[in-house]
Amino acid sequence: MVVCGDDGLAHRLAAELRGVYGEQVTLVVPPSERSVRPPVVGRARATTAALLDRVSAAVNRAGGNGEPVAGAPVAGAPVTEATEPNEAVLAAAGVERAAALALVYDDDETNIRAALTARRLNPRLRLVLRLYNRRLGQHIEELLDQAAALAAGDGDGAGVDASTTVLSDADTAAPALVATAVAGTSKVVQTDGLLLRAVERTPRPGQVAEPGLATLALLSPTGNGSGVPEGSGPGDEGPSLLPDAQAVRGATGRGTVVLEQVSYAGPSLPPARGAVPFASLFSRRLRWSLAGMVACVVALAVALWLVTGIHPLKAFYLTLLDLFAIDDPAIGASVGRQILQLLSGLVGLLLLPVLLAAVLEALGTFRSASALRKPPRGMGGHVVLLGLGKIGTRVLTRLRELSIPVVCVESDPEARGLATARRLRVPVVLGDVTQEGVLEAAKIHRAHALLAVTSADTTNLEAALYARSVRPDLRVVLRLYDDDFSTAVYRTLRAAHPRASTRSRSVSHLAAPAFAGAMMGRQILGAIPVERRVLLFAALEVAGHPQLEGKTVAEAFRAGSWRVLALDTGASAGRREESAAEEAYEDGRNSGLVWDLPDAYVLSGTDRVVLAATRRGLAELLGRRPPERAVPGATAPGHPLRP
Repeated sequence: MVVCGDDGLAHRLAAELRGVYGEQVTLVVPPSERSVRPPVVGRARATTAALLDRVSAAVNRAGGNGEPVAGAPVAGAPVTEATEPNEAVLAAAGVERAAALALVYDDDETNIRAALTARRLNPRLRLVLRLYNRRLGQHIEELLDQAAALAAGDGDGAGVDASTTVLSDADTAAPALVATAVAGTSKVVQTDGLLLRAVERTPRPGQVAEPGLATLALLSPTGNGSGVPEGSGPGDEGPSLLPDAQAVRGATGRGTVVLEQVSYAGPSLPPARGAVPFASLFSRRLRWSLAGMVACVVALAVALWLVTGIHPLKAFYLTLLDLFAIDDPAIGASVGRQILQLLSGLVGLLLLPVLLAAVLEALGTFRSASALRKPPRGMGGHVVLLGLGKIGTRVLTRLRELSIPVVCVESDPEARGLATARRLRVPVVLGDVTQEGVLEAAKIHRAHALLAVTSADTTNLEAALYARSVRPDLRVVLRLYDDDFSTAVYRTLRAAHPRASTRSRSVSHLAAPAFAGAMMGRQILGAIPVERRVLLFAALEVAGHPQLEGKTVAEAFRAGSWRVLALDTGASAGRREESAAEEAYEDGRNSGLVWDLPDAYVLSGTDRVVLAATRRGLAELLGRRPPERAVPGATAPGHPLRP
């Protein structure tokens, strides 16, 4: 596999492919990447070869956030230096013989140009592109897929997955950032609009841990993640992936890793209002003024009726004429009539500024209906989102999809995310977060969490420290660009506030697993580390897989290899009438996924399922043979880095 890029995401992706999937990787980077420390990945120690050092021990180490880093750098990746990925550079990197190519340059145009060239050099190549423009990405994806289909029609790509996948680091990192703010972890997999997380549960002595949507693994008895590598023999004390029900029942006292859906239990969003309510058109003071004027008109009409004895309706009519100064003077009339006419004219003069104020306030209300909203009084339990740039915009959209109340803070009045906030009617505070009173205006003292995702590390850190001073137990999630800085910040904040949840995240660190999964094929949804091992999540069509087709859910389950988790009803509409899954479908109709499938449910060729699998199990299902090659540092046949 070939990875081309000019920032830290390329290094993260290469490390993920080597460390998690055991693939052979060629890295194409600009010449300066070998002398200047790569951003995000941290201090590269002079060369890219040194960056891809530290083998299996780094796979399990904590990466600045207290969680295992599955994609650790691995030595031995060839490096090609090039300013841009032209045809000669791609050919030198071996694109014509590669299985997949990732183009993760920060510039969309560079990625598109290189993708068109690579598709011409190798029509059977699986392409993964990093593009921020979603609409353009869809067109490019269709174009490159069409070119691959034409090549396959000529017999060049038969039986080869030459798909094209367009991803954005902002889109792939947003779910993990949201899950960190809501649930305190980034071990998440996104599928069909749902966020699923892997949670470690430690039971009480002599008891079995509570189950979730599915039990993914039994942790090692020591519980410290230092178990013996997988497949090391009968005395293996490492984690047990995808255990059967009997093994779970017999695992008394052992921790488990279960699958849960990430949800928000705080206050819900107020219902959306399409039109501006009448009461909000005018202020309270203006409404009282109008009410006073109406009362004066009614009083004058009643007085005129009593003084002159005319019909009440005529008295009200004459009062209005006097009020608007369009009646004849009451010359020759009684003194009472003349006095009332003068009073009506005076009230008419007072009415003019009130009517003018009402018109101006109504115009201002309609104008502000399309402007930025302010945080409502009494708001609480919300998420304060700092920064509405490329990452912040995607995070805001994801939070709103989960119906989580948000208050945004942005210093740039021309930020790209302000239009999204205005469209979603999300309250926004415009101001520099480093200035006093800005976070208070965002109701930070009542917030559930703070998400600081600006492009400046110091700004994010300053906001987190100030929020901690206002509310020590506030959950804080920081986006920090440098890994070394992130590690130091996390450890210091954790030591200073041990009872508060603090997480520091790098966007490239969060996005790399999704890009790596796409390079393995479109069916890969994500990967979750379990101590020294990795579980993969995939969506597969049952047709063409004899291990699944025509078998019940119980028969299709293979302990330690794969397990069917859910049925994708969106792709399996023809099977919804099955009585065995009808009840489960009613429970999952909102998300399109059916969980807790009955063991007797028969998988047909028209079904599409979501399953969890080990690397060996997924390779067997997909008909891929793991490469038989030596991994540096691997002496036993069951080394954890061997696929």
